[in-house]
Amino acid sequence: MADLEYSIADGIGTIVLNRPHRKNAFTLDMLDQWADALRSARTDPDVRVVLVTGADGSFCAGVDLDDFAQITSTLDRQHVLHHRVHRVAAATAELDKPLIAAIDGVAVGAGMDMALACDIRLASTRARFSEAYVRVGLIPGDGGAHLLPRIVGQARALELLWTGRFVEAQEALDLGIVLSLHTPEQLADAANDLCRRLAAGPPVAISAIKRLVRNGERVDFMTSLSMVAAEQAVVQSTRDSAEAVTAFRERRTPTFTGS
Repeated sequence: MADLEYSIADGIGTIVLNRPHRKNAFTLDMLDQWADALRSARTDPDVRVVLVTGADGSFCAGVDLDDFAQITSTLDRQHVLHHRVHRVAAATAELDKPLIAAIDGVAVGAGMDMALACDIRLASTRARFSEAYVRVGLIPGDGGAHLLPRIVGQARALELLWTGRFVEAQEALDLGIVLSLHTPEQLADAANDLCRRLAAGPPVAISAIKRLVRNGERVDFMTSLSMVAAEQAVVQSTRDSAEAVTAFRERRTPTFTGS
């Protein structure tokens, strides 16, 4: 089986990190496949939501140090980080469809960063999180210093980044790092249920909502309202908008086509 698997079914594009013998630590080749899958999903009309998960009781232990050990020069390290590792982070930022993470077991270092880059994180009761970079004398390399404060606040983020300590599942829930906790046996079903609900929604409106939420972090309130007016005009012109109104009046479940 491949180290990274990407499949599409029922409007859901599923990315599975599949190196359980290494707790799904990623290689350079996996990074390329991961970024390619996200970029493909962005423009694929058959994909309405993307789910990222790991195989066999782990999410992702970050980079595979053995795979990266060959990179020794300063320029090569910078090149790999920017042009290989950050391609995944950039692809998540460009994806205007829902991106969901189902986290079982460890999400460490860049593995935690990858999870933080998702819109919603569901976790099992045995999930564990750590921004472990500082333990090996490094700084967060894949967006953790940017993403974590926006989720838990600056003071708590600094404590987690400075210490690299593990956050157990319940604390992750309490801090808002994850949306909900499930038993390991129920996690996949819970994540798929959420993905199916999102995939059944109106794609144009759902993408617009994601853009408004993300852009709203960077602009003032009146600018946000101006963006709402522009997006709303587009959304209201779609067939899906008319279908939603008709279905509401007819008291039936709407069927959305993304047009």
